[in-house]
Amino acid sequence: MKERGLALLTDLYQLTMMQGYYATGGHEKKVVFDLYYRKNPSGNGFAIAAGLEQALSYLNELHFSKEDIAYLESLQIFQEDFIAYLREFQFSGDVYAIPEGTVVFPNESLMRVKAPIIEAQLIETALLNIINHQSLIATKASRVVWAAEGDAVLEFGLRRAQGPDAGTYGARAAMIGGCAATSNVLAGKMFDVPIKGTHAHSWVMSFPDEVSAFRAYAKIFPENCIFLVDTYDTLRSGMPNAIKVLQELRDAGELRGAYGIRLDSGDMAYLSKQAKKMLDAAGFPEAIISASSDLDENLIASLKLQGAKINLWGVGTKLITSDDCPAFGGVYKLAAEEGDDGKFVPKIKLSNNPAKVTNPGIKKVFRIYDKVTGKIKVDVIALEEETIDMTKSLVVYDSNAKWRKMKFDVGSFVVRELLVPVIEKGKVVYTSPSVMEIKAFCEKEKTTLWDEHKRLNNPHIVPVDLSEQLVQLKNHLIDEMSIKEQKEV
Repeated sequence: MKERGLALLTDLYQLTMMQGYYATGGHEKKVVFDLYYRKNPSGNGFAIAAGLEQALSYLNELHFSKEDIAYLESLQIFQEDFIAYLREFQFSGDVYAIPEGTVVFPNESLMRVKAPIIEAQLIETALLNIINHQSLIATKASRVVWAAEGDAVLEFGLRRAQGPDAGTYGARAAMIGGCAATSNVLAGKMFDVPIKGTHAHSWVMSFPDEVSAFRAYAKIFPENCIFLVDTYDTLRSGMPNAIKVLQELRDAGELRGAYGIRLDSGDMAYLSKQAKKMLDAAGFPEAIISASSDLDENLIASLKLQGAKINLWGVGTKLITSDDCPAFGGVYKLAAEEGDDGKFVPKIKLSNNPAKVTNPGIKKVFRIYDKVTGKIKVDVIALEEETIDMTKSLVVYDSNAKWRKMKFDVGSFVVRELLVPVIEKGKVVYTSPSVMEIKAFCEKEKTTLWDEHKRLNNPHIVPVDLSEQLVQLKNHLIDEMSIKEQKEV
């Protein structure tokens, strides 16, 4: 297989539009695009921003190789002067982004791109691919971790992921969302995150009997004796044999590190309760009881309600694929374009679906926190030139219901601007933290939400409002478009 660059990780229509811009001489006109999403995945009350590091790497390394150019020439749909332009292509724009691990909400710009239109057009598909996927899996992981109520969650999904990239970068995102470790060894190497795993049913089946398999494993890995006990009969065979080997290790003074059992089938609530009784009776009250087998946040929450004695969760397929919501739904929309005078003109897209009407102009996102609790009160999408003065009282209106408002007295609130510069004039100016640092940051971010925002079903929604100035601009453009349509008719 030939070495793979990402310049061609795009939709054909991006390239045909690029050629159109180039052919008409409008390719150097600067524009602003917003990358955002419209709806929280899985019915969640929030999402977790992820994928920025890979997105920055993509933009930093973006170029067309000789092989890429040869392939595009072979299609015989692109003009020679455009092909010559692509040979020298580099991204030269400015990018603002919300740091990975941040709690985010619908319609907030996760990335804001200012660049010549020919460049901004090309990068749409790849940026959406990267940010959509990793934000989706990070959000799903946060739900699973919340359901586990403090128990460690291990990401076990590589074999069920939609390909190597989805499995590996999905593991990265799952770590950001709160998983304690992954089974993916490549992810461990690439991102310097903990990896975990013991043995499969095939290990047990390859020995004459279970006890021999457990003894052999304990001899090789004495500090990680987690025995898979459901190969034959969990309570009549697996558990007694596991306990026997644990007793042998204890008697020999070799029981150290992590030890316990894993359940991979059957009634997890019943089996874990019985396993706990057997382990306690044998003098192993601290033993780990782990579970796997098509788990997700809803099943984990149900098992918790049933009093299951599981304290370590291995979650695979339904996490790495976000089984109930397999797409994040992020979009990339034009918000402004440079006029002849060099000033940016706001742009708006209208739709019969109100949710698809875009917010015009170059924007920023303010987050308002309660100063005492540190909890998020409201997010405000505002225009680039706007500021919030914390030395004055603040009133925030619900843009969809003007009679509803929140008033903040001086000294009662704290403001944070979410978007930060990550690329300036084509050069990366942001240093991505390590995955474990992002994970720790994400944990702090989630503490800014009340439990009501984090519940799995019907969560309370944090309000996201538009500034008064942005509302006026949006309404003005809508009115302008309506007048224009009437004249055309």
